[in-house]
Amino acid sequence: MRRLLILLAFFANAAFAQTSKPAELQPLPAVPPPPPEIVPFDSALEPQVTIRKRDGDTIEEYRRDGRLYMLKVTPSHGVPYYLVDTEGDGNFARMESLDNRLRVPMWIIKTF
Repeated sequence: MRRLLILLAFFANAAFAQTSKPAELQPLPAVPPPPPEIVPFDSALEPQVTIRKRDGDTIEEYRRDGRLYMLKVTPSHGVPYYLVDTEGDGNFARMESLDNRLRVPMWIIKTF
């Protein structure tokens, strides 16, 4: 019963908060153009992705500067996995995810 009353009070407060509007609303100013020193988007930095379907499997090939560096294989039944060329020598290593499993400790030593 107590939970029901708390839920009702919460929703009533939320409904009341939505109906009240600030008195003086002003439109936002226009967005200024970017500074001239900012380089425009370079499509050469984006990887080229080729998607192929074979026997129900989906293979995504990632290339940069014409060089194949990663494959994502999604089987028709199963979990996707990656084949990554980490050294750039054409030898691919299988990875279950792109997470490198590096966990940096973040302990609080002292607070002020």
